[in-house]
Amino acid sequence: MDAIQAYRESEISADNPVHLVILLYEQLLRDLQRAIDATVQQDVERRTRELDHALLVLGQLQGTINLETSGEVARTLDHFYSIVRDNLLRAGSEESLDLLERQRQQVLAVREAWLEVERRQSPVATPISPAEPPASHESQENSRWKA
Repeated sequence: MDAIQAYRESEISADNPVHLVILLYEQLLRDLQRAIDATVQQDVERRTRELDHALLVLGQLQGTINLETSGEVARTLDHFYSIVRDNLLRAGSEESLDLLERQRQQVLAVREAWLEVERRQSPVATPISPAEPPASHESQENSRWKA
């Protein structure tokens, strides 16, 4: 197992759904950057492969949305993913470097919003009085999530 794979597995074991979404965004951004690089190098096969993987990751992100219970934010994200998918397909067929870069910038902006959500979920360290035993790791994890 290489270092990147070990890191990813340790990240996933944190069992934080927001962090998992961020990891998908990071993969999507890597795919888009590689597609941009392939477009610059006029490597059609590589560009196609990278865009195919980006579309797969995008489908995973879109597939996790619960439109029935998540309200307006979910509908907005679903619409965003559909637009990005359509633009990636168009960028691939037209070999549009500009369109690929704009999609990368859009995805980057939404990733930043997810990072902010994750930062807000992180518990603030509070001092523990000597008489109070430290909470178990499991109860700390559960205390971060609100329905």
